[in-house]
Amino acid sequence: MIQSTRLFDIPNYQLEKYPNPNMFVTKTKGEWIGISTQDFLKQVMIVSRGLMAYGVQKGDNVALVSNNRYEWNIMDLAIQQIGGIVVPMYPNISENDYKYIFNDAEIKLCVVSSLELYQKIQHIRNEVNSLEQLFTFDLIDGCENWTEIHKRAEETDIELVQQQINLVKNHDLATIIYTSGTTGNPKGVMLSHHNILSNVDSCIDAIPADNNSRVLSFLPVCHIYERMLHYLYMKIGCSIYFAESMDTIGDNIREVKPHVFTAVPRLIEKVFDKIIVKGDELTGIKRKLFFWAVSIGEEYDVIGKSLWYKFKLAIARMLIFKKWQAALGGHVRAIASGSAALQPRLARMFLAAGMPILEGYGLSETSPVVSVNCFKKGIRIGTVGALIDDVKVQIAEDGEILVKGPNVMMGYYKSPELTAEVIDSEGWFHTGDIGMFQEGKFLKITDRKKEIFKTSGGKYIVPQVMENKFKESRFIEQIMVIGESEKFPAAFIVPSFAYIKEWAKHKKIDLGDSSNHSISKNNYVLAKIQEEIDGLNKEFGNWEQIKKFALLENEFSIDGDELTPTLKLKRKKILVKYDAVYKSIFCD
Repeated sequence: MIQSTRLFDIPNYQLEKYPNPNMFVTKTKGEWIGISTQDFLKQVMIVSRGLMAYGVQKGDNVALVSNNRYEWNIMDLAIQQIGGIVVPMYPNISENDYKYIFNDAEIKLCVVSSLELYQKIQHIRNEVNSLEQLFTFDLIDGCENWTEIHKRAEETDIELVQQQINLVKNHDLATIIYTSGTTGNPKGVMLSHHNILSNVDSCIDAIPADNNSRVLSFLPVCHIYERMLHYLYMKIGCSIYFAESMDTIGDNIREVKPHVFTAVPRLIEKVFDKIIVKGDELTGIKRKLFFWAVSIGEEYDVIGKSLWYKFKLAIARMLIFKKWQAALGGHVRAIASGSAALQPRLARMFLAAGMPILEGYGLSETSPVVSVNCFKKGIRIGTVGALIDDVKVQIAEDGEILVKGPNVMMGYYKSPELTAEVIDSEGWFHTGDIGMFQEGKFLKITDRKKEIFKTSGGKYIVPQVMENKFKESRFIEQIMVIGESEKFPAAFIVPSFAYIKEWAKHKKIDLGDSSNHSISKNNYVLAKIQEEIDGLNKEFGNWEQIKKFALLENEFSIDGDELTPTLKLKRKKILVKYDAVYKSIFCD
């Protein structure tokens, strides 16, 4: 039996235990085409031989900048098994970030997916002295295609690759992941084969999938969350389907009928918003039944519900929720959610609908999972679940979550001083997150340590908790609580423009030209959102309540530099961008 002691051992383990004719599946010219485990491994070996012919050696850093595709996974494992270090990067970061990372990591060879990315890297190439080769996955005129690596495979004997494979050890550095961060230059998180494999093995029981399961991949595989799950899926023999794009996810889900897929809360919010908009379009008894089912879902909890509630839930599932299930393919066993806090309301709704969201918690520095809600250890809404095996957590005196275990990173690349700031002498990693345990078992995140602020009256404000609560309003798409050192907390709010249009139509309210500008200035809209704020404010102490707000016309986005690639708020960037709006709130 093959033992998976290094990440690139996993496909060989799959070949021995669960040989899969559809290891990875891609939609090509309207048809889903799979590659088998055996053919995948053949290509990995060919690419390893070609990389060695190009001079890639043990310890060299190789960059991958691409959308999700099986070629990415081939490159990933081909680099690793000759001792190279994989440096994955988001396709949507700035040229300045690319320049910084390429120089900091001294990238020797890079493969990108598209012409746009090729041009970005080419534009900074003269400022990156270490970069020797640049290839593309797509066939593009005037660009060196990655098949050139294949062509040079004959220059390297398989025995030489095998020698390199034998040199790679379990605790060797496998990858450097540059965290996007909300401020400053990215930091290179160093993860070993052992780090990531410990997470894979500890999370297998948490994912309700097996060698007969289909999973859909659309979150960026350069993020350690999705990437770790790819290794996990490979180990248990799943078929991994690649969504064509973020715009086609809905169609791809209905075609693939996945058993499991991963998402971040922002995407789950968008799915739910679309469902609600569809419900608002209904009329008469159908509309009443729809929102009756929603009210049943909002009351859902995994413990302590009466037989009467369970009877109503069964009716809601039969009449309404089965249609939600069909919209997501009809076979979903679980949606794995991470990266940011999930609204408890959404967890209730999807659990009630029979599509459990398994919310977890972790960081790039922890490979990434620390805890997760799962069927084996239990699900508690509003928490991020029980700790995975072999990982320990303690809560510091100031509430900070400290983590210790085999998943904790080797350190930050070239930054021993930064490493020493977050990993103490006893090996505890300081996450920067504030949390607590419920029932002595389930971890609850209350906020980011650096995001908590005080008003001028000395009262603490915990923005993440407040933001999740206010986003329960169907009228609020995005929100950022502000007011550090001010007399009171306030908020930037991005209205749910699509929902407001349906609401206005139903209420016969004139929205002018229905542009975002008109909606955000409309007195009826402003009054309605004030009403929503007033209602939700009751959940908080007087010092926490939002006293003023401003509606923004544009959604926070990655392209607008207001969100990180994992869709977290770049709070300082947003404050700078909307400084005039901020002043209008607090200087009036």
